[in-house]
Amino acid sequence: MTVDHNNVLTSLERGLAVLSSFDIDRSPVTLSEVARATGLDRSGARRLLHSLVLRGYVRSERGAYALHPRVLEIGNAYLASLALPEIAQPHFAEVSRLLNESVSMAVLDGDEIVFVARVPVGRLMSLTLSVGSRLPAYPTALGRVLLSDRPEDWLDRYLTSTSFKAFTALTMTDRSLLRRELAQIRRQGWAINDQELEVGLLSLAVPIRDASGAIVAAINVSSHTSRFTPAGLVDAGLRPLQLAGERIESALHAERPAGT
Repeated sequence: MTVDHNNVLTSLERGLAVLSSFDIDRSPVTLSEVARATGLDRSGARRLLHSLVLRGYVRSERGAYALHPRVLEIGNAYLASLALPEIAQPHFAEVSRLLNESVSMAVLDGDEIVFVARVPVGRLMSLTLSVGSRLPAYPTALGRVLLSDRPEDWLDRYLTSTSFKAFTALTMTDRSLLRRELAQIRRQGWAINDQELEVGLLSLAVPIRDASGAIVAAINVSSHTSRFTPAGLVDAGLRPLQLAGERIESALHAERPAGT
């Protein structure tokens, strides 16, 4: 969709920028930090923060600011509008029960994945993941499945503009290697990730396609190297994940046929 910048409400745009400036790993934040993150002057940032406090989306505490639980209403409204997580949950929950491992669903938002459903089993990562959590797409199996379906011109821009950070010694940061990896995932229909996001973490992911054949989400099973080798996770988890994906797609297509 083309954005008509003449119709963009600047105050709303700036308010959303202020909300986006909050880092859940670094909350609360100061007025100076918000101004610096958004590019606003201190007086403009202060006015917007004051408005968000009055609306109940932000709280003020000892000269600093933190998100208020009411901000979840925005994300929950989005999640409530998605039929896919509700359709998918019972199917990939069965995979979790079968393998006794965590299973998640994510969608692509720009160059990040957003978790829209999750069945956790224990704690595999140092990061705390929940519905709404975000991760960069490139070092994750979920992200690579989603990236593999993007058009070549989109991938060209993505590979050119993204800064590829090495999360571990195994993280793939070479752009040409990543492009070849995405082509391989596109051909085989699944992705395996071996400790590229966090040492010890394995992840296997498959796509969820809409009635037109486009990938709209991905589901994965995560495990630890103490439980599986990469090949062992593929042997144990690929077929159950694929069956879950097929059932989710059938239910999704029944609810939203092609062309609707």
